[in-house]
Amino acid sequence: MSEHPSPSKVWQEMRRGNARFVAGEPRHPRQDVERRHDLAAGQRPRAALFGCSDSRLAAEIIFDKGLGDLFVVRNAGQVISDSVVGSLEYAVAVLEVPLIIVLGHDECGAVGAAIESTLPGAPPLPPHIWRQIAPIVPAVHRVVREGTVDGVPPARIDPEHVGREHLRDTCGELLHSSELISDAVAEGRLAIVGANYRLAEGTAVPDVLVGELGEES
Repeated sequence: MSEHPSPSKVWQEMRRGNARFVAGEPRHPRQDVERRHDLAAGQRPRAALFGCSDSRLAAEIIFDKGLGDLFVVRNAGQVISDSVVGSLEYAVAVLEVPLIIVLGHDECGAVGAAIESTLPGAPPLPPHIWRQIAPIVPAVHRVVREGTVDGVPPARIDPEHVGREHLRDTCGELLHSSELISDAVAEGRLAIVGANYRLAEGTAVPDVLVGELGEES
């Protein structure tokens, strides 16, 4: 069995794939019939990605990857839940991925809904939608507190600021919720990158780096 790649090496691979996508020069690797046949008996993904369900965040396209390269978990607003943690633990413990990418983005509908829900007179949301966005609301409140001057809250709540705060909360909650994942990071077997995807540019901009992620060629 081949040696597992380092978290740093896989992250550099992901960055290079994203750069190709941004430049309009994707290779569309490992998407042919032969690759499909090779994967029929099992998978060995290079990384796990937990991202928002937004239709504009197709992980394999953004990072120019192919079949079997990424273990992908998605929900609206990339909100931590038991099913998300369990899926990512499976990726780490069974599939032995060395990297988890948590991917948020600008113009996020879930972030916008969380902001709207805090405004005076906001109508109640359907219960399942509310439960989905409720974990984003603390980031909204924090941004409001930071922008309050002399007791006057900001006239506008910046959704990009809220999105960044929520991304940081999500990465922290993932480590807090999973001893398996936090132990793997402590042992150097796993790293976590929290990144914000810019829809217009196509770039995945890292914001949170946890673990051993030194530069590698």
